[in-house]
Amino acid sequence: MPKRVELRCGRERVRFRGGETHDVWSCDAVVPLVDGTPLTELIDVFEARAKMQPTGEMYAGFIADARDAHSFQPGEGRFVLACSCGDTGCWPLLADIAVEGDTVVWDGFRQPRRKGRDYSRFGPFRFDRDQYEKALAELG
Repeated sequence: MPKRVELRCGRERVRFRGGETHDVWSCDAVVPLVDGTPLTELIDVFEARAKMQPTGEMYAGFIADARDAHSFQPGEGRFVLACSCGDTGCWPLLADIAVEGDTVVWDGFRQPRRKGRDYSRFGPFRFDRDQYEKALAELG
């Protein structure tokens, strides 16, 4: 059984790192950071510990053309990572994003191309709502 990714001090900080060149498309990509660690690294470690196959460098940030007004906004089944090939729908990581008072919660992670995978021990990630909204505003 994989180890659950535990919360730190009740709430993490989120940032969206942009300006990185996507490996395939050679354009800017945006990767969510949780307490300074790219979500791509967190999910790679989780999947490897859970012995999921394929695993390792399957995910990447969103290229600018793949993001829309709903990216990282509250709702069910939101894309939080895209496939490393650059196609959002190819191998995405989805999460439910909810607002609970002054907290934004990412939970219910899933990989729609592998419905049998169990991500129940990954997350939840809780962010201060004001800090989350500022990070989104900086993303543009």
